[in-house]
Amino acid sequence: MSRNAVAVSASVLFVVLAAILVLTPAPYVTWRPGTPVNVLGSTDSGPIIDVTGTPTYDSTGQLLLTIVSTSKASSNVSLPEAMMVYFAEHSDAMPRDLIYPPGKSGEEVTAEAVASMDTSRSNAIVAALRAAGISVVEHPMVANVVMSGPAGGRLMPGDLITAVNGQSVDATAEVARIVSSSQIGGPVTFEVLRDGEEQSVSVNTTSSSQDSGRAMVGVGLGIGYEYAPTVSYGLSDEIVGPSAGLVFALGIYDRVTEGELFADRIVAGTGEIDPSGQVRSIGGVREKIKGAEDADATVFLMPPDNCETVGDLETDVQLVPVATLRDAIAALQFIAEGNEAEVPSCD
Repeated sequence: MSRNAVAVSASVLFVVLAAILVLTPAPYVTWRPGTPVNVLGSTDSGPIIDVTGTPTYDSTGQLLLTIVSTSKASSNVSLPEAMMVYFAEHSDAMPRDLIYPPGKSGEEVTAEAVASMDTSRSNAIVAALRAAGISVVEHPMVANVVMSGPAGGRLMPGDLITAVNGQSVDATAEVARIVSSSQIGGPVTFEVLRDGEEQSVSVNTTSSSQDSGRAMVGVGLGIGYEYAPTVSYGLSDEIVGPSAGLVFALGIYDRVTEGELFADRIVAGTGEIDPSGQVRSIGGVREKIKGAEDADATVFLMPPDNCETVGDLETDVQLVPVATLRDAIAALQFIAEGNEAEVPSCD
C-alpha cells in the first residue's frame, strides 16, 4: 500500500472515530449558569412576589434568584461536550444517574423538582412573616389522604386541624392519639381550616391494617401554618427545585417591612430554607455565582456549607455566607451602613 493510500485510510479512520466520539451520548448531565430573575420585579402578568392582606412597601434595587441551566433527560450530551463543560470554571458535568436516577423517568424527576419548589415557596412565606413579626400559627395538617379510605373525599390535603372530637389539638401526636383511641366504625369529628374557612368534618373510622384494635381514618399528618397575608408567585413553571427559598423569603420580608434592605443595590443569592429560617446548602453554587456576576450583582448570599466549593473561585462579587434568614437580613443592613467588618465571608 502506498503512503498516500495509508494517509487516506488513516484520515478516514480518524474522521469516523471523531464522528463516533462526537455523536455517541455520554452518561453525563451538564450544569451551566442560567439567567437570574429579579424577584422584586414584575412580568406581563404581574409582580413576581405579590403580597396582600397586610401593609406592603415599595422596594428599590434588585434581588436576583440565580438559576442553573441543566441539560434535559432527553438531551444527548457528547463526551467532548461533557469534558469541555467539566473543565470550565463556572460549569460542571455530573454523572447522569445522580440527576436522573435509573428507573425514574425525566417526568418523575421534574415532578419531584416542582414539589420541592412548592415547599420552598411555602417555607419562605412562613420564615419571612416570622422574621417580620407577623403572626404565624402552627397547626397539625392533613398532608395526604388515602382516597379509598374513610377520609377520602372528606378531609383534604392542606386542611389545618384545630380540634378533634371537641378537643383542641396543637400537635400531630395529639390528633393521632385521639383518632386511634376512638371507637372503630364510629365517627370522629374534625374541626379544620380549609382555604381560611372553618369547617366541621365527620369521618367514620376503620380498623388499622397493622393493629386491628386501633382506629384510623386514612390520612397522613404534617405541620401547616395559619397567617393573615396572602402571598402569590408569578414565576415561570420552568424554574424548579428547592434552592429559591432564601431569595423568596428575603423578597417577601422586604415587601412587608419598612426600610431599604437593598437600597438600589443588585443582590443575588441561593439557598434552601425551612420554616424556622434556617438556610441549607444547595448544588450548582459556582454556576449561580457566575450568573449573578454576569447580571452585575455586587453581593451573593449563600449557605455557609457551600463555602468549601468556591474557595478557588475568582469573582468580583462579594460572597456572603448566611446560616439563617435573620443573618441574611443583618448582613444586608451592615452592607448598607458600610459596616463591612460585621459582614460574614468565606475567608
